[in-house]
Amino acid sequence: MAGEKFIGIEIGGTKLQLVVGNAAGIIEAHKRYTIDPLAGAGGIQTDVALCFKDWKDLYLREVAAIGVGFGGPVDWANGKIEVSNQVQGWESFNLKSWLEGLTGKPVFIDNDANVAALGEGIHGWGKQYNKLFYVTLGSGIGGGMFADGNIYHGRAPGELEIGHLRLDKNGTTLESRCSGWAVNEKVDRYIAINPGSLLSQLAKPVNAPGAALLKPALEQQDAAALEIIREIADDLAFAFSHLVHLLHPEVIVIGGGLSLLGEDLRIPVTSALPGYLMSSFLPAPPVQIAKLGENVVPIGAIELAKFALNQNIYKL
Repeated sequence: MAGEKFIGIEIGGTKLQLVVGNAAGIIEAHKRYTIDPLAGAGGIQTDVALCFKDWKDLYLREVAAIGVGFGGPVDWANGKIEVSNQVQGWESFNLKSWLEGLTGKPVFIDNDANVAALGEGIHGWGKQYNKLFYVTLGSGIGGGMFADGNIYHGRAPGELEIGHLRLDKNGTTLESRCSGWAVNEKVDRYIAINPGSLLSQLAKPVNAPGAALLKPALEQQDAAALEIIREIADDLAFAFSHLVHLLHPEVIVIGGGLSLLGEDLRIPVTSALPGYLMSSFLPAPPVQIAKLGENVVPIGAIELAKFALNQNIYKL
């Protein structure tokens, strides 16, 4: 595969990323788009088509394959999207066939958290741990597992959807408590009740989602921001205890937009997790922030494309 190029695509609920990378996973070109939910799947497809038009002469001729990490349940064997919980219009859409018709290149599709787990497994924390569970904390919450050099797959169309894990019998899910949208609402509710607070002051000069206000507030040791993070971390630790009891990974890796809180999020989750584990499972597996940052899905998508071409490594 030396000298070959690959395209990695991330299709999420708030962002679309496309990258060109070589066989070593080094990114040579990168485009990022903000997703307009009102434009639906058609708007995303238009942006993808325009990107490929721009890249046709520069990169596309040298591309061996394309990998995609999609934010929602997919049938990875045939490339069909089941549904997106954030963007309408993807139901039963065969993304693989559409992209292959658009580019003339072989295309391989998987859930974005699975793809991120593969990226971290090859280029990130997987260099130190053999069994890695990845959790993406973005507009939604997803999970994927890298074990023994490959993605874990269950029965189609999906697996390891930790965001839909119930925190109680009333239907409260991890995603409804800790996703980006949920954190935005939590911060916005606090600001509405406390207009004189630091979080309220930080919100006035910028038009940013509530979650984005937490980091600058935490830098000033704001008590309200600290309490919000404590609540989020406790819910995450409770959910993580279930995946530890079921799968017992060697490391839990957090990615997605909320992972940009870094140690302010990782440390309280790490502190709370042991309290929810049975004593025989202690010490708890370490909780880490994704090493690949915001590029974890597109880099993982490049690895998906590479592995899918090499039948000895990634069996499709």
